[in-house]
Amino acid sequence: MWGARGGSVWTRGRVIAAAAALTAGLLVFHRAVPNSVGRAGSLLESFLPWPGLVVVVLFAAALLRRSATALLALLLPVTAWTYLFGGLFLPEPRAGARDLVVVQHNVSDENTDPAGTARALADAGPDLVALEELVPAALPVYQRTLARRYPYHEVRGTVGLWSRHPLTDARLLDIKPRGITEPWSRGLRAVVSGPHGDIAVYVAHLPSIRVGPGGLASAHRDESARLLGRALAAEELETVILLGDLNGTVDDRGLAPLTSRMNVAERGFALSFPAALPLARIDQVMARSATVRHIRTLSGTGSDHLPVAARITLDRSTRPKRQT
Repeated sequence: MWGARGGSVWTRGRVIAAAAALTAGLLVFHRAVPNSVGRAGSLLESFLPWPGLVVVVLFAAALLRRSATALLALLLPVTAWTYLFGGLFLPEPRAGARDLVVVQHNVSDENTDPAGTARALADAGPDLVALEELVPAALPVYQRTLARRYPYHEVRGTVGLWSRHPLTDARLLDIKPRGITEPWSRGLRAVVSGPHGDIAVYVAHLPSIRVGPGGLASAHRDESARLLGRALAAEELETVILLGDLNGTVDDRGLAPLTSRMNVAERGFALSFPAALPLARIDQVMARSATVRHIRTLSGTGSDHLPVAARITLDRSTRPKRQT
């Protein structure tokens, strides 16, 4: 079979086929990309689903070249992408008796409508609401607006937790990297005493990352993640929920101290940042001795992040509620 441009459908398009194989390799073996120069591995993993768009471009090129070889090679990245991310598109499981709904939101320290933001989050009907970037001027507005539905709340520094169920044993969580010298308080740990037992809930806001000429600047974020990971490892309660703006995706190896210890969402893409054109989910919900069944974004607020809502199913081994 020979085409008008010379060569057969099997010999044309070798460059396209090679690009397809390279794309598949990056998807499957992203952990092999080194972090030694510009943290290239973490940078790739921060946007790991997006190489799927390369497949679309390569498919169009393969059709133009009328290359059977290229079309067959495209099965490699398609299969790899489907294996990694296809399950996230499955429908949300049916709600169960041991489910807990949580909302996580970086409300932004420049949010001009904290009352509207609080109402929007409460309207999603969660059991827990975790907020970051709470500034002193806006905090009373969140407290007042959320009080009716969430009578229990704890705030430490710029992070807070609101709950339908009693909160106890709340304390500041020290996840401040050594290189940050200014006042910085972005971690909270509290115990939620719910109908199915006590749950340790962590709310965290890890340092921001930046992409520049030298690559990905994430040293502070990575150090803070290690500190948070140690706290989670030392947690004595069996069931743990982590809510926060972690400034990283669950594929980013910089969050390995957390993702190696916690379950991440089984279903749902929920790209949350930036709100105007979401490219990645850096607002996370993770759990231990529980399963994050589904995660989704909510409508935009006055923040540069979109809120995320998740449904968590508690394991039946959760310890019974403490007797008082």
